[in-house]
Amino acid sequence: MFDKAELKTMSRKELEKHLADVEKALSAAKARDYREAKKAAAKAVAEFGFSLTEISDSDAPKTKTAKIKKTKKPSKPVFANPEDKTQTWTGKGRQPNWYRAQVTGGTAPDAMRIPN
Repeated sequence: MFDKAELKTMSRKELEKHLADVEKALSAAKARDYREAKKAAAKAVAEFGFSLTEISDSDAPKTKTAKIKKTKKPSKPVFANPEDKTQTWTGKGRQPNWYRAQVTGGTAPDAMRIPN
């Protein structure tokens, strides 16, 4: 192995040669690790009675995936306050105070309905 001090004294050509040697060794180590991992995986799969070719992500049983939440369009208003047309209600959810006050005051809900 090289000491940091030795590396500092080497020429650029020597360093590039060592870099090439390290890249070759790294590539060989990666290939070796891949082969070992493949053997270990084949052994593990064989314990369950399968082969590596039978097992793949595309053949895996489908699992529940997260549903993509779609943004809902706002509902169209169905009722409008006869005294202030800017106050509207879709007819869904809690009744607004103005709607309740109008109904209690005797106004029919159909009278507040916005025509289509």
